[in-house]
Amino acid sequence: MSLALTATDWLNLLLHFASLSLLAVGGAITVAPDMHRYLVEETHWLTIPQFNASIAIAQAAPGPNVLFVALMGWNVGLNAGGLPTAAAGMALTMLGIMLPSTTLTYLAARWGHRNRELRAVRAFKQGMAPIVVALLIATGWLLATGGNYALSRWPIWLVAVITAVIVWRTRLHLLWLLGAGALLGAMGWI
Repeated sequence: MSLALTATDWLNLLLHFASLSLLAVGGAITVAPDMHRYLVEETHWLTIPQFNASIAIAQAAPGPNVLFVALMGWNVGLNAGGLPTAAAGMALTMLGIMLPSTTLTYLAARWGHRNRELRAVRAFKQGMAPIVVALLIATGWLLATGGNYALSRWPIWLVAVITAVIVWRTRLHLLWLLGAGALLGAMGWI
């Protein structure tokens, strides 16, 4: 596939990914359908196999899941003229997906820290704390039980509860707890 992209096309690529950055509340993968609509269906800058391969390769590789955005930009650039444009495409898509959300997070954190004595900011933080703790406990519980809540799996439940109490009441580093869990699993006790 050979594309002839203009400066306006490159700017549109950057701006499209920048707008998606602010919509990607659950991570960049949550806006992949719109990326597909834009890159494959609307502009025809990527083929369906290129789009799918970008996601599959990035998800299989170690590192942040957002790397699929870099691969999409790389493929757009390759289709538009080779390695120099591939690097430009990768840089533009990553800049677009990272810069707006990172800037918003940085500014909101600074504002929150600067105004930490305001009643509304304190109330928001205090209201979010139990939600965050509950989500972490729910995630830990799901990981510990694997979705199997049978009473015969009581050793796993016990280890999960003991670990939660240790984390809550001590300053023991989590790596020690992970190591202990791995040791118990290797010995076949859980």
